[in-house]
Amino acid sequence: MQSYIYYSYLSAAIAYGFLLLYACFRKNWHLPFIIAVLCSLAWCTSVIIATKNSHFFFADTLPYETLRNASWFLQLGALLSKQIYNDHKQIFKSNVSVVATLTIVLVLGIEIFPGYLTLIREHLNVDPRFASHVVSAVFGLILVEQLYRSTPLKQRWNLKFLCISLGSLFAFDLLVYSKSLLFSSLDFELWQSRGVINALMTPLLAVTLTRLKLNSQSTELTTPRKTIFYSTILLGCGIYLILMSFAGFYIKRANTEWGEAAQTLFIFLAILLLIIPFTSGKIRAISKVYFSKHFFHYSYDYREEWLKISKSLAKLESLEELKGFIITTLTDLVESAGGGLWLKNDQGHFFLAAEQNLKLTPQEIEYLHNIGDLPQYLANKQWVIDFFELAHAPEVYDDIDLSPWCYEDSQVWLIVPLFHLNKLEAFVVLTQARAPRKLDWEDHDLLKTVGMQLANALALNRTSEELANNRQFETYHRLSAYLVHDLKNLVAQISLIVKNAEKHKHNPDFFDDTIDTLNNVVKKMHHIVEQLKQGETNTTTANTFINLVELVKNIAQQHLGTPPLQMETTLSECFVTADKIKLTNILTNLVQNAQDAIATSDGWVKLELTKNQDYAVIKIIDNGIGMDQQFIAERLFKPFDTTKGNAGMGIGAYEARDYILKQSGNIRVDSNPGQGTAFTIQLPLAQRVSANQGNNDHF
Repeated sequence: MQSYIYYSYLSAAIAYGFLLLYACFRKNWHLPFIIAVLCSLAWCTSVIIATKNSHFFFADTLPYETLRNASWFLQLGALLSKQIYNDHKQIFKSNVSVVATLTIVLVLGIEIFPGYLTLIREHLNVDPRFASHVVSAVFGLILVEQLYRSTPLKQRWNLKFLCISLGSLFAFDLLVYSKSLLFSSLDFELWQSRGVINALMTPLLAVTLTRLKLNSQSTELTTPRKTIFYSTILLGCGIYLILMSFAGFYIKRANTEWGEAAQTLFIFLAILLLIIPFTSGKIRAISKVYFSKHFFHYSYDYREEWLKISKSLAKLESLEELKGFIITTLTDLVESAGGGLWLKNDQGHFFLAAEQNLKLTPQEIEYLHNIGDLPQYLANKQWVIDFFELAHAPEVYDDIDLSPWCYEDSQVWLIVPLFHLNKLEAFVVLTQARAPRKLDWEDHDLLKTVGMQLANALALNRTSEELANNRQFETYHRLSAYLVHDLKNLVAQISLIVKNAEKHKHNPDFFDDTIDTLNNVVKKMHHIVEQLKQGETNTTTANTFINLVELVKNIAQQHLGTPPLQMETTLSECFVTADKIKLTNILTNLVQNAQDAIATSDGWVKLELTKNQDYAVIKIIDNGIGMDQQFIAERLFKPFDTTKGNAGMGIGAYEARDYILKQSGNIRVDSNPGQGTAFTIQLPLAQRVSANQGNNDHF
């Protein structure tokens, strides 16, 4: 036996030695892992020494084993703290860590100092070392389970092999020490094989070392309800130890000839008893139903469900993600095996938009393509259709024909409507549950409540799409408004030519002015065509060097409105940098507005050009009807707001201010009702722009 123990633990020591070297020579150190491997190596070495040194007993290796367990607890706790609190150091602040540390120190004191062990044996007549190692094994299994459950699904790949290897080690320790505790002596037949098992687990630990970098986003804390479902290891270990105590009591008094065979058979069955419940989704579902019925007054934590769904919805970025999330959420709530989502299109018809494991027959799918009265029934009743209830109380559903699903092997279980503002937006068909059960009032309330939240998400997504489409239409409408505004001004100029043609057609100067005006109209029309090609209203040519004196004189000559425009300036030149066509349109429009504001026969409109040290100053003054200060503050520069009815577009003043401000200029309005209006425009002189911009100027 000693030879087998020696080689068993020697193989483990060699394996841990190579693992330690691999961990130390990696670029990224993981200190808790290195400490755990080092303590495991020390434990294996102590067992090897005990097999060759008669003065060193196997019981003397127990302190090393306790240190090994503590180091793996540290590793698991650090990873668990990272997942829950996003901080490895948070583990040292928890009450569980304090209790675990004190317990380990107490166990080490008992194992290292024989006097304490003898004292306990005399008073309690038990060996506390076996019990402490059983507790350590159970605690290790709980940590493994908690770590695996707290890890998001996408990151479980990183910790899969760590959980498998450490879970196997602690499970085997539980088997060894529970049996040793039962028979008050160490079971060497199982104990000697632990070295080989540890050696076999080291490759999995080596793979784990390359995957330990985690990015936790889970800050969800456990609740009392989760304590029941997330402590299956503790529950399973308790059941296992109770059964083992009864079996051991019977085996101990049975015929010794078949006692060992019975023990072996019992161990095999016990392992199966532990593995099957933890790997079977159906058994877990049945357990959840049982505990919900008998241990809780309310089956659900509504606040938690609501917050969880709200957080998940906030992370969705597309309609496709939302479709899958709706099905997953509802299937998880009732432990359904699959489902399908039917959405309403623009014509009010429902279609299959998404599905997950939806095992329906072709006849059922065909029926759902021609659902007939089902949407109207759901809209009127506003309840969940339960086919389990239909089978036991068919009179509840007398108002609708559900016969296509009323056969023995039908997979349809629930039809959950999704309402938004009392309007049916969609419905979800859920297939049979993993653990068949009858839904109660609380299940129905939760499904309807969650359904409304999911319907709100669908409606919000649809509204977002409609808003995006409306923005596209708004862009085209704005483009149309600007173009119509420019065309209106051009038509006004041509109309003035036609109006004055009869009176001045024999005047050569009139023909010269007419040709200039038509040439200007053609240039503006070309500009409008370019805007249409590019689909933008803010398309401008590069700024050019402009003499404002010539520009305002051309406007005065070409603009033949009523009353006639009076141009006043003492300047011979005044240079600025601007888009000549844009600036001409703005000044022409303001002059036109001033002429439209004249209500008396003695009205007048003046266009004045002056300059100071930094700015060219253009004033458009009239003695028309004027404006009050409230109108100037609230409506004058508001786009698409006009006082001219269908004759105006409401963008002239807005466009003027927008362009002037973009040119680093300023526009001011002085007006009083019945006393006229003065628009004062300031544009930076070309010399000032040159001083600020250097070589970036376009002149």
